[in-house]
Amino acid sequence: QVQLVESGGGLVQPGGSLRLSCAASGFTLDYYAIGWFRQAPGKEREGVSCISSRVGRTYYADSVKGRFTISRDNAKNTVYLQMNSLKPEDTAVYYCKAITSGRLYWGQGTQVTVSS
Repeated sequence: QVQLVESGGGLVQPGGSLRLSCAASGFTLDYYAIGWFRQAPGKEREGVSCISSRVGRTYYADSVKGRFTISRDNAKNTVYLQMNSLKPEDTAVYYCKAITSGRLYWGQGTQVTVSS
């Protein structure tokens, strides 16, 4: 069965850290670009970060630049999003997306809540 599963979300205080994981099953992530997106209540889904296949070129939204780091471990078929210095405005459901020529998969999302 082909699927992406996010994990690692939770409740954290402002200034804290979380590491999200996006694990693939049923297919190999090596040839896929992976993006992390988030959607807060009442807002549209927005792109947070992405990493290209093979070369691993990365992109970050201005709102997370310097605080978030995306990485991939092809041996574990997993992509990570390390989130540091979290702010209340980072609260959202975080989704990962895998895309390659002709194929696209979304995960089910993981909730991140930043609150004191």
